[in-house]
Amino acid sequence: MPQIFHRSHNALAKATIGGGLLAVGVLSWGLYVFYRSSYVTAAGVTYLQTVPFSHQHHVGVLGIDCRYCHTSVEESSFAGIPPTKTCMNCHCQIWVGSTMLQPVRESYRTGEPLRWQRVHNLPEFAYFDHSIHVNKGVGCSTCHGRVDRMPLMRQSASLLMEWCLDCHRGPHRHLRPREEVFSMTWEPPGDQLARGQKLVEQYHIRDVRTLTSCSTCHR
Repeated sequence: MPQIFHRSHNALAKATIGGGLLAVGVLSWGLYVFYRSSYVTAAGVTYLQTVPFSHQHHVGVLGIDCRYCHTSVEESSFAGIPPTKTCMNCHCQIWVGSTMLQPVRESYRTGEPLRWQRVHNLPEFAYFDHSIHVNKGVGCSTCHGRVDRMPLMRQSASLLMEWCLDCHRGPHRHLRPREEVFSMTWEPPGDQLARGQKLVEQYHIRDVRTLTSCSTCHR
C-alpha cells in the first residue's frame, strides 16, 4: 500500500503537538499569574475616596485606637464605618477651615453620609466575622497590614481563599494576647509557636479540621 502522507508530515505532527502543549503551558501560567495579580485581587490598590483619610496620620501619628472609629468591631461581623459625627468630634475644633474637609462639614450639616469606597471587599459567598477574630486574638494588622504606615488605605493581602486557609491551618502562628489585638507595633516573640499554642487552648480555638471545613466560611 502506497504511503499516503509525506515523511515531512511526521515532523509537522510532532511540532504541532509540541507547540500545542507549550501553548497550553504558557496559557496556564498566564492565568495563574493573572489570577494572583492586583487586577484580580486588588492587593495594594489605593482607591480614590471622597475625603483622603490618612490612617498614617490618625493611627500612626495621633495614636487613635481602631475602636474609636470602628466601634462595632468587637461585637459584630462588621467593623463599621464611622458616621460623620465621629469625624466632627475633633474637626469642629481643628482644621475647621480646611478645604479638604469641606465634604465632612457638608455631610454633618445636611445629614447626608459620606460615601466611602470599600477597600476590603470579600465576595458574598464568603462569610467573615470581625468579632470572632478579634476576640480570638487575631490582630487588626494581621489582615489589614500596617495601616499606621498608610497615607491612603489600601488592601494589604490578596484575600484569596488560600490566604485564609494558611492562617486557619496554623492559627498559633498568628495569635496574640487580646490586649495587643489593636496594637500596630506588636511583633511575634521568638517563642511565638509555643505561646500561640497556649493561646489556642486559652481562647478555645477550634480544631484545624473545623477551621478548614467548607461550611465555616461558606454558609
